[in-house]
Amino acid sequence: MKITYKTMALSAVAVSALFAGNAMAADVAACLITKTDTNPFFVKMKEGATAKAAEMGVSLKSYAGKVDGDSESQVAAIETCIADGAKGILITASDTKGIVPAVTQARDAGLLVIALDTPLEPIDSADATFATDNFKAGELIGAWAAAQLGDDAANAKIGMLDLAVSQPSVGVLRDQGFLQGFGIDLKDPAKWGDEDDPRIVGNDVTAGNEEGGRKAMENLMAIDPMINVVYTINEPAAVGAYEALKAVGREGDVLIVSVDGGCPGVADVKSGVIGATSQQYPLLMASLGIEAIAAWAADGTKPENTPGLDFFDTGVNLVTDKPAPGVDSIDTAEGTDKCWG
Repeated sequence: MKITYKTMALSAVAVSALFAGNAMAADVAACLITKTDTNPFFVKMKEGATAKAAEMGVSLKSYAGKVDGDSESQVAAIETCIADGAKGILITASDTKGIVPAVTQARDAGLLVIALDTPLEPIDSADATFATDNFKAGELIGAWAAAQLGDDAANAKIGMLDLAVSQPSVGVLRDQGFLQGFGIDLKDPAKWGDEDDPRIVGNDVTAGNEEGGRKAMENLMAIDPMINVVYTINEPAAVGAYEALKAVGREGDVLIVSVDGGCPGVADVKSGVIGATSQQYPLLMASLGIEAIAAWAADGTKPENTPGLDFFDTGVNLVTDKPAPGVDSIDTAEGTDKCWG
């Protein structure tokens, strides 16, 4: 089923019902810990948390790693939140396994810990997860790319631009979803890079930024200069990949797909830099997270998962102006109406 803004709004209402009676949460302190404070996705997440905190009377402190992958700063932030007497923490973890001992420390101290966007490993290391179905987000762009190539998908040359060598869960889910959507058999779905399909030229990491995307694309083109499909972990990495392709005159004949759905990314879909992107909704994740912390502080209520899932699904839509049969999508006009950043 295609998830629309209407269904997301209904989901938000369902979760908010859990928090009824907690319209104001005076003297409740919360923390938001993101991977960076520069990526538009996390900037919007902070805006959503800040606005909801102000609305509910929650005192919010925000922290971020210096770069994507800076887990040490995130651990230090968790320790600060515990010491400050926060009631809860919202976190997008850079190291989804390595952060678990610090998260456990916080929960043992009585804090509610909610993972935003990026599930911890194991997922129940946090009290709850509010996130895009990242596997589905990858699956949508994989299916779209395969449909665009048609019979030529059997001979595709694919470059995989991932996030980090530590393989945080969000990167694994998007990567593996893309491959499954494209029609490539997965090996261990809990990690990327172990597939033996000859269509995969290779994997490289980008740190989720433009410079990293450019360097990773250059590295993969050194292996095979005729790559014709590029999966990217997010839209900044996609822009970097495009610049590397443009430098060698190949920007017009390579399909680039991505995940995020920020306003700059949707504009890049409209202009042809990116063929399709899966749009997620960070403001909703963050605002629901603040509501959950307020409810926890009030009466110990914990949020519930989306039925059939082990997290609360905040929705995803494929955005493209080149729809493919059998792949649900919205166009860039609608994507612009729903975008962020």
